[in-house]
Amino acid sequence: MNRLTIMVIDDEETMRSLIKTFLKREGYSISEASNGMDAFTKISKKAPDLILVDIMMPYMDGFTFAMELKKKFDIPLIFLSAKGEEWDKVHGLKLGGDDYIVKPFHGEELLARIESVLRRSTYATQNNNSLKIGPLVLDSLGFKAYVNDRELSLTLKEFDLLFMLAKNSGKVFKREQLLQAIWGEDYQGTGRTVDTHIKTLRLKLTEDAKLIQTIWSVGYKFEVSD
Repeated sequence: MNRLTIMVIDDEETMRSLIKTFLKREGYSISEASNGMDAFTKISKKAPDLILVDIMMPYMDGFTFAMELKKKFDIPLIFLSAKGEEWDKVHGLKLGGDDYIVKPFHGEELLARIESVLRRSTYATQNNNSLKIGPLVLDSLGFKAYVNDRELSLTLKEFDLLFMLAKNSGKVFKREQLLQAIWGEDYQGTGRTVDTHIKTLRLKLTEDAKLIQTIWSVGYKFEVSD
């Protein structure tokens, strides 16, 4: 499964670096720009799935960037700003922003806001919008999963992991392959991270937990019994 790409637009290199490090650890691909003009050049070549943009920037501020962006692209956008006045928040949302986060913020808050925007956005598409296999239905457009018509409450990582296994039904994946595909090459975790998420997925699948099979000493595969 292709990783979602988030563009970080901020003239402060330190802020971009902090956000990049945190989000890459969570499995996202990151694109960077130091100002709005640079961002448009990169977006025209490859559009990201979501944009984080600072408001106070040289050449083109975040509000102006948002106005110009919405003329050509339908990409979810979250404002980042040290300005916490109500007017700024309202103005940003009226310009088409999907959320507004006041600096400084905790990484977990940023992650929660990003996942929330992606879940309700119709822009966050992946290779295929939906997948139906056995009792399982996965909607990658809305990040929703159903088993026997029962909706599962999954985290983004759980959804990505389940989607990858189900899309490649019958194929055995090593833990290292799953870790690299879902969490990214720079993630410092171990195969235990995959084991923990598989365990949680099985608990949520309840009687259909057998859909995810363990291949001892190797890894996991998704298999629908006849």
